[in-house]
Amino acid sequence: MSEPGAGLAAGVLLVATPELLDPNFERAVVLLLDVDGDGALGVILNRPSAVPVGEVLPDWDDLVAEPDVLFRGGPVATDSALAVAQVPDLDGEEPVGFRRMFGATGVVDLDAPTELLADVLQGLRIFAGYAGWGAEQLEAEVDEGSWYVVPTAPGDLFAEDPESLWVRVLRRQPGELAWVSTRPTDPGLN
Repeated sequence: MSEPGAGLAAGVLLVATPELLDPNFERAVVLLLDVDGDGALGVILNRPSAVPVGEVLPDWDDLVAEPDVLFRGGPVATDSALAVAQVPDLDGEEPVGFRRMFGATGVVDLDAPTELLADVLQGLRIFAGYAGWGAEQLEAEVDEGSWYVVPTAPGDLFAEDPESLWVRVLRRQPGELAWVSTRPTDPGLN
């Protein structure tokens, strides 16, 4: 038997189970950016908005991945922006304005001059708000069956068709999870 909340770490995906009815997270795919004893923080990868980045943060417009819109990162602090990017390992040197969270992925200080990061970013996405959990809250939600905890794959963070990410992530999982991907949004219409 696995430990409660086993597998929760920066870099994994939380995929909402069909039992998770909270409209903030229905069919959400969340990339965990930070997990520690105080809680967890992540961003929803599959909720693009209709707001172009250029309307809100024009300096960053040319650096964001397609689609070049703000994403709804979660229900917390929706009036603030969180930028997530990938930067290769630069021989231990981190570019000014970038803080590595796991692997090549980290957060970008949107107050940093874009010219300091333009040549090293391998992708950038900007989120309005984030998803956050207090100490042991996420573990409890996983244990009660609200979230599947699965590995991330290259391309998840910067998916060009983010709306279909929930289905694609589940479909590539082994066993029963692949079958969950075929569940209609409203089973009553099946």
